[in-house]
Amino acid sequence: MARPPRAARAARAPIVWDIVTSSVLLAVGVVIAAALTFFAFFLVFASDSCGSGGTACDTGRMGAGFLVALLGPAIVMLAAIVVAIVLMVRRRVSFWVSIAGIVLAVLVWLAGAGLVVSGVPGFTF
Repeated sequence: MARPPRAARAARAPIVWDIVTSSVLLAVGVVIAAALTFFAFFLVFASDSCGSGGTACDTGRMGAGFLVALLGPAIVMLAAIVVAIVLMVRRRVSFWVSIAGIVLAVLVWLAGAGLVVSGVPGFTF
């Protein structure tokens, strides 16, 4: 059986609770991404022991990790904002995108911090 034409199908009503929840979670995600970007600047202190006492650090790996930790959370949250807006415009449930964006932003930052730390031989917490 053929589907009715697009104009004949009933339009979906906006999901108010989802729009509010998504908007609040996206705002929280932007704040968390900004905080993670700020904390990325402190990762440079991992290189304090480099060059002293014969410690040879992998500066390429440390630099890559710093860039991942610095830019990654903002890129992830920007992608989450775009996807959430597209889903809200299409009137689909979108709050899960905000939660996934926050979790992925934190994981990306941790991956970048792990790269920085792995560039320093003998670094322990």
